[in-house]
Amino acid sequence: MTVTPPPASRAAQILSRPITLGGLTVPNRIVMAPMTRMFSPGGIPGDDVVSYYARRAAAGVGLIVTEGTYVGHESAGGSSRVPRFHGEEQLAGWAKVVEAVHQAGGTIVPQLWHIGTVRKQGQNPHPDAPSHGPSGLRVDGTEDATPMTQDDIDAVIAAFAQAAADAERIGFDGVEIHGAHGYLLDQFLWEGTNRRTDAYGGDPVARTTFAAQIVAAVRAAVSPDFPVIFRFSQWKQEAYDARLAETPEELEAILAPLAAAGVDAFHASTRRYWLPEFEGSDLNLAGWTKKLTGKPVISVGSVGLDGDFINAFQGEGSPVKSIDNLLDRLEAEEFDMVAVGRALLQDPEWAAKVLGDRFDELKPYDAAALQTLS
Repeated sequence: MTVTPPPASRAAQILSRPITLGGLTVPNRIVMAPMTRMFSPGGIPGDDVVSYYARRAAAGVGLIVTEGTYVGHESAGGSSRVPRFHGEEQLAGWAKVVEAVHQAGGTIVPQLWHIGTVRKQGQNPHPDAPSHGPSGLRVDGTEDATPMTQDDIDAVIAAFAQAAADAERIGFDGVEIHGAHGYLLDQFLWEGTNRRTDAYGGDPVARTTFAAQIVAAVRAAVSPDFPVIFRFSQWKQEAYDARLAETPEELEAILAPLAAAGVDAFHASTRRYWLPEFEGSDLNLAGWTKKLTGKPVISVGSVGLDGDFINAFQGEGSPVKSIDNLLDRLEAEEFDMVAVGRALLQDPEWAAKVLGDRFDELKPYDAAALQTLS
C-alpha cells in the first residue's frame, strides 16, 4: 500500500525553494541574520560559538550570516569579546565553525565589519588606535574622531580584501560586507557623516566610492563565483530616521555603483520588513533594491515577532507574529530571501518549526536570550 505524504504547508512550499547566489546554491530561503553576541574572548570563536551556529544549520537555516567580525585594521572594532577575522587563532576558530555548519547541511558567510567612528578612543582590542571616519564626525554629529587619509582608506580596503581571501581559503561559502547601521562604510554613504570634498565625498554617487572600492577589492581577492553580499540600511545607530535616499532614483544612484563593482546579492536592513520604503508603492527597501538592481535581495526586520528589535536592548520581549505577509511578499518575488534575527536567537529550532508547519510551537522572544549563547 502506497502512503501519500501530506501536502507541504504554504510556508514550506515558499521557503524551501533553493536559490543561487553567485556560484553558491543555498538550500532554502531562510537566512540567519547577523547578531553581535560578544562571546568570543580575545576575538576567538570557541566551541560554544561553533555549537551555536551549527544548531541553527541543523534545524534548517539555509544560509547563516555570522555576527559582525572585525577585519584586520587596528581601528576596526571596540571590544575584545567580538570575534575578529584576522589572526591565526581567530581564523582557526572560524574554520571550526564552517566545518560544523557544513556538516549540519547549512551554508555560511562571515560578515566583515569595521565600526568606524562608533569606536571610542581607548577601546579594546587596540586602545591606542584612533577612531576613524570619513570626516571625523560621529553619527550624532559630534566631532570626536580622525578624518581618514588616503593611506587610511587604502589600508581599510586592503583589510577587507584580505579578510575575504581568508574566508574563501578556510572554507566559507561567500562573504557579507557590512555597509549598514552607521558603521564605517555607511558613514561614507550618508551625507550626515561624510563631508569630504575629495573623490570620496559630494553627491550620492561620489559617496559610494569607498564602498565600491572595497567591493571591487574583495571581488578581485576571491574566485569569480564566490558570492559577495552587501548589507546596507537607511537607519543608523542614534539616528533611526536617517535616510540615504529619499526617492527610488536616489537609491538607484547608490546601489548601481556597488552592483557594478561586483555585488552578487544585497541585504537590505530595515527595522520592520512590512513597511513601504517610498510613497506610492507597497515595496519595502528590499523590494525596491531588487527592482532597481535585478540582484537577489535578502529582506529583514522583526520577522516572526510583534515588536521592534531595538526594544530588546531595553529588556523587552516580543510575542510571536504571523508570517503570512512575509510569505505573500516572497511568493510575489518582491525579494528573494528573508533574514531572521531575534526569533532565531530565541529558538534554534525556528526554521524547522516553520518549515514543518509547527507554528503552535514557536516561542515568544525573551530579552534574556541575549545573555546566553544557546
